[in-house]
Amino acid sequence: MAVEYAPKGLIGLLTPQANTTVEPEYYILLPQGYAHINGRLMSGKPTIEERLVDYVDKLDHACDQFANAPIKAVAVGCTGASYLVGRERESRVLAEIERQRGVPAFTAATAVVASLRQLGARRIALASPYPAGLTEASKGYWESQGFTVSRIASAPMDHTQFHPIYSMKADTAGGLLHELAADDTDAILMLGTGMPTLRPLLAANASSRVPVLSCMLCLAWMGVSLADGQPAPLEPWLKGDHWKSRLPQG
Repeated sequence: MAVEYAPKGLIGLLTPQANTTVEPEYYILLPQGYAHINGRLMSGKPTIEERLVDYVDKLDHACDQFANAPIKAVAVGCTGASYLVGRERESRVLAEIERQRGVPAFTAATAVVASLRQLGARRIALASPYPAGLTEASKGYWESQGFTVSRIASAPMDHTQFHPIYSMKADTAGGLLHELAADDTDAILMLGTGMPTLRPLLAANASSRVPVLSCMLCLAWMGVSLADGQPAPLEPWLKGDHWKSRLPQG
């Protein structure tokens, strides 16, 4: 069943409660004919680590927000939770959602894994917006998926803002890429769904000798691939063929 603004596919998108980046970037990244509806991952836990794990504990309940909308997939716009609960638990939770809801479910992290495998990448460099503990958990997650993390560049965090990650600027992400550009890797990955990445992603892929990905780009690519029933080629996505004209000017 198609809906007016999504004749090619409607995606159910779950976004962390205070995240200000997932929805606008997903809207920009989706090609014409696809759309998303959004639900929020909610938690009252006091620390970021506790909230991220709580999101996973409540993930099936969060899907109730989509009710009977004719979505073709559930996209979880969060990577930090994957790092903390680990690959095996993440896989079990997603499989149970698919069993109960009848549509595939994936996280930003599993979308990145699928993207890297399509590219044949094994050695990856990470641009991280996270505090040190979460960055280290991220490294462990990617290694559990069979990748070698060759280098990490971390962004400075401003704790005076409403959120140290969601308040970051795209220039911060771009600066991290410069630190990683000389490393001998198969791909560079900008971590997280809260740090704005689209402008630096586009600029980097115009000149980088290796592909540069973001978790948000992979999240949108995976949603479209599942809606279509087959993986889309990644290269046009990395070049911004269908989405660069939609970036706000200025």
